[in-house]
Amino acid sequence: MARYRYLALFIVLLVYGCNTTKYLRPGQKLYSGAQIKITDKDVKKNVKGDIEDEMEALLRPLPNGKILGIRFKLWLYDRYKTPKRKGLKHLLMSKGEPPVLISAVDLDQNAGILQNRLQNEGYFLAQVSGDTLGKPKTAEAVYTIQLGPQYKYRSITFPKGGDDLDTAVAGAANQTLLKPGDPFNLDRIKTERIRIDARLKEEGYFYFAPEDLIMKYDSTVKDHQVDMWVKIKPETPDEARWIYSVRNIYVYPDYKLRDTALKMDSAKKYLWYNVIDPKNQFRPYTFKNTVLLHPGDIYNRTEHTNSLSRFIELGPFKFVKNRFEDVTPDSAKLDIYYFLTQQKRRSLQTDVVLSQNSADYDGTQLDVNFRNRNTFKGAELYTLTLFANRDIQFGPYNHGYNIYEYGITPSLSWPRFVGPLSFHTDNAFIPRSILTLGYTFINRTQLYSLNSFNASFGYQWKPNIHVQHQLDLEDFTFVDPENITQIYVDSIHKTRNPELAHVINKQFTFGPSYTYTYTNTMETAKTNTFYYTGKVSLSGNLVGLATGADTPRRVSKIFGTPFDQYVKLENEIRFYHKLGPKSSLATRFMVDVGLPYGNSTVLPYSQQFFIGGANSLRGFQAHAIGPGSYILPLELAQGTAFLPDESGDIKIEANAEYRPKLFGFVEGALFVDAGNIWVLNSNPFLPGGTFGKNFLNQMAVDAGFGLRFNFTVLLLRTDYGVPIKQPNSDIPLRGFRYGVFNLAIGYPF
Repeated sequence: MARYRYLALFIVLLVYGCNTTKYLRPGQKLYSGAQIKITDKDVKKNVKGDIEDEMEALLRPLPNGKILGIRFKLWLYDRYKTPKRKGLKHLLMSKGEPPVLISAVDLDQNAGILQNRLQNEGYFLAQVSGDTLGKPKTAEAVYTIQLGPQYKYRSITFPKGGDDLDTAVAGAANQTLLKPGDPFNLDRIKTERIRIDARLKEEGYFYFAPEDLIMKYDSTVKDHQVDMWVKIKPETPDEARWIYSVRNIYVYPDYKLRDTALKMDSAKKYLWYNVIDPKNQFRPYTFKNTVLLHPGDIYNRTEHTNSLSRFIELGPFKFVKNRFEDVTPDSAKLDIYYFLTQQKRRSLQTDVVLSQNSADYDGTQLDVNFRNRNTFKGAELYTLTLFANRDIQFGPYNHGYNIYEYGITPSLSWPRFVGPLSFHTDNAFIPRSILTLGYTFINRTQLYSLNSFNASFGYQWKPNIHVQHQLDLEDFTFVDPENITQIYVDSIHKTRNPELAHVINKQFTFGPSYTYTYTNTMETAKTNTFYYTGKVSLSGNLVGLATGADTPRRVSKIFGTPFDQYVKLENEIRFYHKLGPKSSLATRFMVDVGLPYGNSTVLPYSQQFFIGGANSLRGFQAHAIGPGSYILPLELAQGTAFLPDESGDIKIEANAEYRPKLFGFVEGALFVDAGNIWVLNSNPFLPGGTFGKNFLNQMAVDAGFGLRFNFTVLLLRTDYGVPIKQPNSDIPLRGFRYGVFNLAIGYPF
């Protein structure tokens, strides 16, 4: 019991030492916050709570912040307060915050702000008064609110008859935000004016503005109701009533701020637009997929803003400025000018990454990236990446089986579709064709080396902000092993694991793949957001069918090398739910299946599934789980110090994480992970590793906690996970002390 007494004494001393009211001068009282009191008895509890939260958010000033009930920043300010402008005390004081006194609270001003907000939300008869409730050293503000009835719309009337503009406004009525029966709300009325203006901008009303609309209402009708009329102001100018069309379009791809002349004499006509590029830095067809408006088209804001987005998405340009010139007022036509400012055409970037994973590998990676943003004068992006990394295992697991890797990856991206396929898109996103080549050398010291060659060509496009498609017409990979050591050969014989033998076989995969991604996670105002990605990959299907591949009876080859044949499906779903302004729940579910057939009995090692680690099951070492309930027998492990990564043809994983914001840039996490991998075909040397009806009993489960340090441009994550269920009951649970610490960058999902 003595240690608990010491703990209690420590807490008492801590609280006393951080007592911030002892620094107050006589007569001063610290502002401790505000409370909202709604006197109306007929207001529903949930409505009252929402109003109280909204009103509290409007109050100023805010009281001094607390961390675990202690005004730490205030204590820091008072404890190290100094008139000096430099030194350690000044630095510590600057990290704190001065006291917020009750004398700084303007009760009348705050009450007026609250009353005005309530009246804007339909409580026309609301009354608010402010007072203080004091203690010897602190005081709080109390705001008493008498709401009264909330006025609601009885009718909303749009213009009828009149000119073309009246008709256009009336045409926006079917999507109005104002509905009979809804409460009066001034903010929604303002939003409705903006909505109508946006609708008219789609129909050519270039000079129309939200201020040209007037929303009249009558609140004297019976039963606390409001009649609303949407009208066009009589003083609206003629230009705002005209429908504008496009006459000419000009593109300046080398615009600089000092340029003043339009240089019309150097304009080159291409299709429907003109390019002014005296230095011939860009081919005129470069902007074919960018300029979406055409001469003779009615002005449309969406097509115009999409054009601006596409100019930026092209790649070579960092700024886009546009200008409209009303050239023929009698017939309401516009000339459009796009002024494009280039960013640096060539760049060289070096990145150094340090990492540590749960398999006790300490890693470093060096990337050197060269970019040319206008390779063939068509805004093509050429990228050349040179990389080298090493992962060295440390601690008791270090047996010298470290990983060294280096390689080169050139790629070329066209901002348009090239080749056999073509799609028409007219949104804000540029479609791309991508060609990638690569060579990687992997050295698993004391075990083997791999030479990996790859090439792919495909398309990437987005029909809208939520959806992305990626279609690789061909994805080619050839892996040639060398320098295979006796240690590795002995591991194959001892463990009898067929996947290990497959690693050092020549691997040849080729075929198409398609990836579909949907997400609305960028819509931060939503309570629930969703992310899904699905991918299907094929290898050797048509060639295998044509050659009658059927391992082991008939092994087909290309260029003297057996090729892999499989179908692979990958699915990942994420769901995010906001629990409040400072906390959320994140979940993820993954189901991946690979089906080797024909020329293959197992998936190639590069296509197999792994589980465990910093972004997976965080209570287990990376790649150390499964397949299924399989355990490497002790007698097989003896005689070889190398323990292989576990892999499989099927993967199921689920994760859930509670994410509260603790203070400042520090976030917390409580998480649970579950999952495993399995092989598809039964193997006598992997007992328990085949997927079957008892797969749920073979799930590995962990739980843990973590901290996230969110520096905006970088999120540093620490997690500590502890196994709470092993995939095989013969594996003992060793308790909290034997958990796994993970250090990573970014959220796990």
